[in-house]
Amino acid sequence: MIPNTFGADGHRLLCRIGQETLILEAIGPSAIRVRATKNARFDESLPSGLLPKTPVPAGCEIAIDAGVASLINGRLRAEVTKMPRGLAPTLELAFYDATTGETLLEEEMPHILYPNSRHYDAEEGALWRITTQFKAMPGERFYGLGQHQHGRLDQKGCVIDLVQKNTEVVIPFLVSSRGYGFIWNTPGIGRVELAENRTLWTLDASPQLDYVVIAGPEPATILEGYAALTGHPPMMPDWGLGFWQCKLRYSTQAEVLEVAREYHRRGLPVTCFVIDFFNWTKGGEGRIDPEDFPDPAAMVADLETMGMRPMISIWPTVNANAENFAEMRDAGFLITHRRGVQASSVFLDANADGRVPLSFYDATNPAARAYHWARIREGYARHGFGAFWLDANEPEAYPTHPDNMRYHLGDGRAVANAYPLLHQQGYSEQMAEDGVEDGILLSRSAWLGSQRHPVVVWSGDVRSSFADLARQVRAGLNMAMSGIPWWTTDIGGFKGGDIRDPGFHELLIRWFQYGVFCPVFRLHGFRQDSAGDPRLGRDFLFGGADNEIWSFGREVEAHLTACLHLRERLRPYLTAQMTVAHQTGLPPMRPLFVEFPDDPGAIEIDDQFMLGPDLLVAPVLEAGAEKRSAYLPAGASWHNAWTSEKIAGGVWHEASTTIDRIAVFIRDGADIALVG
Repeated sequence: MIPNTFGADGHRLLCRIGQETLILEAIGPSAIRVRATKNARFDESLPSGLLPKTPVPAGCEIAIDAGVASLINGRLRAEVTKMPRGLAPTLELAFYDATTGETLLEEEMPHILYPNSRHYDAEEGALWRITTQFKAMPGERFYGLGQHQHGRLDQKGCVIDLVQKNTEVVIPFLVSSRGYGFIWNTPGIGRVELAENRTLWTLDASPQLDYVVIAGPEPATILEGYAALTGHPPMMPDWGLGFWQCKLRYSTQAEVLEVAREYHRRGLPVTCFVIDFFNWTKGGEGRIDPEDFPDPAAMVADLETMGMRPMISIWPTVNANAENFAEMRDAGFLITHRRGVQASSVFLDANADGRVPLSFYDATNPAARAYHWARIREGYARHGFGAFWLDANEPEAYPTHPDNMRYHLGDGRAVANAYPLLHQQGYSEQMAEDGVEDGILLSRSAWLGSQRHPVVVWSGDVRSSFADLARQVRAGLNMAMSGIPWWTTDIGGFKGGDIRDPGFHELLIRWFQYGVFCPVFRLHGFRQDSAGDPRLGRDFLFGGADNEIWSFGREVEAHLTACLHLRERLRPYLTAQMTVAHQTGLPPMRPLFVEFPDDPGAIEIDDQFMLGPDLLVAPVLEAGAEKRSAYLPAGASWHNAWTSEKIAGGVWHEASTTIDRIAVFIRDGADIALVG
């Protein structure tokens, strides 16, 4: 019996032509998931960014005709058409706003014979190199896709490599100005081209295609729909909203407590004290070094007495000389390689004379995650640590050859991008099981759904420059448009800042002023000292120069102290915005057009942002700028946060930005007091 091209199964539309199986499934209130493969069956073991149980639609409609079938779920309608193409027909997809009938997204017609809209080139075994191509729509803008350092908010015209790297975070979720969201729900390595003549998504090697379209029409609705499908963030612990002190690196217990006590003596509010890498014996052993930290439990207690939650850095690396390396290797708990030696990187480690071979534990293996946490529980958590810095968790392999990496879940090309999510999931689940309360994970990478765990993502090892500061503003807004509400940067930049350089002092003040209004407020850096040891800021094992707010001279200290106190005044408002994020998924930091979708002027702005609905922030992004023009959206009236000057909406306004302030405006009617 010859099977029909189309069929229905509950809220799923089933399609088959030739070797290809295509399934459209209604999920959530106004979303449709699309899966396609040329294999005999779908691989259900692949990591997914979607919740294990996505919301069941209240109702959907499936209609099937001889050559066309459609699925309607809420505001979204998908249509599959059997089209004659060359020697054989193909199935082509289009998505429409079910309310207005407007085309949202449409596959590109193939050119005569080759390639089809969804094209498969055979790789090894059950893997395919898959491309899917959509029409480019006039005037369309794209936001999201995680965090990238190209310095743009609108990513139309960009080509983005879908591979996790330091400073480059792959969260393959786009929000389109046409009123839809697009989740590329596959952890495979690939690329997306957001060109003027087409939108092309590519997977280097994957068993299947998997994506979700969400109907809006407004950006906030799309972000809320994304959170409903991939998970709402937990409630941010109160301590996470204060000031985080950090540097590369506090190398001993005595140094940690000396700095913490000085902050406490000065009456400066610090809620998190961060201890960076190489605090361990050897990588992978999961044990704090007893020579440098002889009584970690007492250190934790002392910090908490001063109101500071300790956070400690843990890398996923395993030193080839670690006491448990052979045990992990033999149990299959390490990422392995098709070619070459058992090492993903050659880098520095604690208690080593030079570079050593490092492997990464395999976070795609549940047993490896449990083993890794058991070491952390014994070596850290039992001393009272409940906040962990998950650094280098892209994983940061050098060279980055995903095709050479073999994970528990398969070929590196097919699964590698999900590594940070699964690493975070292991910590999150085990901390909950062990009763660790109010814990936070600081992570350098993320993937679809990372926000459902207590994860703060930061923008990685960026340089200390005004150009990098400007890039972080756009990067942070695209992270917000990727559904990440907990985000931050290294205030002052990570590398290149000299603590005696007046130019760096100005940059640091401006970065602090920006950081006050970020979801998380964290100082960090690998500082240099032109009058000190030349190894400072250049030799990781030696560490960096001082990086406390009094380390840059009295004038700088006064400005930074003012920022700490301003952040304290802002915390009640931030708590309210984090509550909204927890309940709806709407990030506190967001582009102007999210809050003002009806103002065409708002969509043009990429160097300002809203913090919640009532604060508009225009940071200073150039050296020597004592004035700053800011666009104040229509639909509200405003007043200057520092002078109370009233300004109408829908206008550009020039504000004073002398070294003691950036441009901040409060929506009239909001109960926010920033002036102490």
